[in-house]
Amino acid sequence: MENRKSFLLKMNTERATGYICTSPFIVGFLLFMIVPMCISLYYSFCDYNILSAPKWIGLDNYIKLFTNDPKFIKSIGVTFYFALISVPLRLIFALAVAMLLVKPSKMAAFYRAVYYLPSIIGGSVAVAILWKRLFAVDGVINKFLSVFGFPVDFSWLGNTKTAIWTLIILAVWQFGSSMLIFLAALKQIPASLYEAAEVDGASKAKKFWKITLPLLTPTIFFNLVMQMINGFLAFTQCYIITQGKPMDSTLFYTVYTYQQSFEFYHTGYGSAMAWIMLAIVGLITLVIFATKKFWVYEGGF
Repeated sequence: MENRKSFLLKMNTERATGYICTSPFIVGFLLFMIVPMCISLYYSFCDYNILSAPKWIGLDNYIKLFTNDPKFIKSIGVTFYFALISVPLRLIFALAVAMLLVKPSKMAAFYRAVYYLPSIIGGSVAVAILWKRLFAVDGVINKFLSVFGFPVDFSWLGNTKTAIWTLIILAVWQFGSSMLIFLAALKQIPASLYEAAEVDGASKAKKFWKITLPLLTPTIFFNLVMQMINGFLAFTQCYIITQGKPMDSTLFYTVYTYQQSFEFYHTGYGSAMAWIMLAIVGLITLVIFATKKFWVYEGGF
């Protein structure tokens, strides 16, 4: 009986300790995630402008989005274009650099830190302003191209065909986090597999396609999901550098949602847009998970 009481007391103590340790996260998650989401969902069915009390209008905001707002469709198209180009390019660059850095060397740690740095500072306002200056008419990019005889007065940010690519290049430049994940995965591949392939006379390309890439597919899957979500939620770069210009060719969905909510004071309308984006991101994630069985290798080493 004493042993049982002692055991129960120990279990209750451990349970209480667990609750205490996790309570900051639980309270923060409820107060700063769940409660705001519920409020946003309510506002999405209201005519609300921050300055006055919300007025219930039912599905009017959602109906207007799909029937009477060309910018809504335009922003979705721009966001898809940005995400579907920048994410694959970012993953390709991340994998290529990771394969270079996986080889042991004295400077490997330094290079990893250098390549990871853009992921830390890339989303900052300072970098966005610097990037805007780089691609200005009198910026460094035009100055550099003038050395090779190209026009020096080309407006990268004022051209509807090139403006979006300045944002894509900035996004691809921030490949450091994916690179580190790829690097960790590459180090987990047994060297014996490559040694056996060399005995069989396999070339480097053969070893990459038959060993490295299949064993990396779970890591590629993880990076793809995370980076795709980040791609659809990109905001700072567009808002600081182009603000959706020229002619809405860089109007990201998040920027348009922000404009509707806090610049035009259509907060209820912006809340409806936010929930539409949540549904889009959720649907895309489900599609990626549905295709997982066709290309992700889960057989182990």
